[in-house]
Amino acid sequence: MNRERSVTLNSLTQRGFLKSHSAHVLGKTGLALMLGVAFGGVAFAQSAPVGVPDKSFPESVTSTKDGTLYAGSFNLGGVVKASPGGKTEQFIKPGAAGSRSTLGVLADEKRGLLYVCSNDLTGYGVPGPSDTKGAWLKVFDLASGASKSSFGFPDPKSLCNDIAVGSDGTAYVSDSLTPNVYSLKPGGTALEVWATNPSWAPAKDGIGLDGIAVGADGNVYVTTLIPAKLFKIAAKHGKAGAVTELKTSRPIYQPDAMRAFGGSFLLIEGAGRLDKVTVKGDEAQVETIKDGLTEPASVTQVGNTGWVAEAKLSYIVGENKDKDPGPFTLKPVSLTK
Repeated sequence: MNRERSVTLNSLTQRGFLKSHSAHVLGKTGLALMLGVAFGGVAFAQSAPVGVPDKSFPESVTSTKDGTLYAGSFNLGGVVKASPGGKTEQFIKPGAAGSRSTLGVLADEKRGLLYVCSNDLTGYGVPGPSDTKGAWLKVFDLASGASKSSFGFPDPKSLCNDIAVGSDGTAYVSDSLTPNVYSLKPGGTALEVWATNPSWAPAKDGIGLDGIAVGADGNVYVTTLIPAKLFKIAAKHGKAGAVTELKTSRPIYQPDAMRAFGGSFLLIEGAGRLDKVTVKGDEAQVETIKDGLTEPASVTQVGNTGWVAEAKLSYIVGENKDKDPGPFTLKPVSLTK
């Protein structure tokens, strides 16, 4: 999160939408958020930015191995799809299956599913489509976009932020307003609290859980935006074990989305950076891949390219709200040196 996204957080503090900061931190610090598939060849390599609809504020992006990109919309809702070398088209219509503002999106290509975090953001002046209340994990067919299932968060304070999928098909979901990581097993009928830890509770002037990824070691890794921290959740036989805060090789600033990247991770920093993070024991080596990005919120990998969603959220809920954000694109970043 860069300076402008920090101001976005402060501007939302003034809205007074949520009263208790520890449980309702977004109303205090804002929604400038928070907020995010493996190595392999890709049939089509693309180096030019991919345009998405004007004023769509893409908070999250995901992809399939052929280079198809899927991006949500913080304000408009729905999901747009950009085929390699083709135009961007609406894939999931705004409001489909009762969805609202779209945050995290994740393609599970192996099982043909598209996971979408849907949230009611009217309290932040972002009404979005439909009138569904609360936070939801929506599941759509990856081929057709048809709705398959929908799972509400049990805590009314929740905000569905991002999703990761384990090798067995279990989906793990971060909740930014409670200290919980939820899970949804294949065939499951409801979200279950998979892991919880007091360190993930939103602190004063802070935001809780954000990015989430499953590592090559099978463990689950999460970020907290404010204060900026990385955690490892030991996972064995589908159950959560010890939670370890990782010591980073350099300070990180508001870590947002995180995606598995071979034996490492891609990490978005709100300061405008895309990083490579390699975990060894309880330490995390952080290497900057690209600096100077504009209010980035998410990243996805296609072959040797990282695609970054520059959300520019300060132009909808921050100090730049009355200014023109300019065009929105998904920006390619080379992952090779």
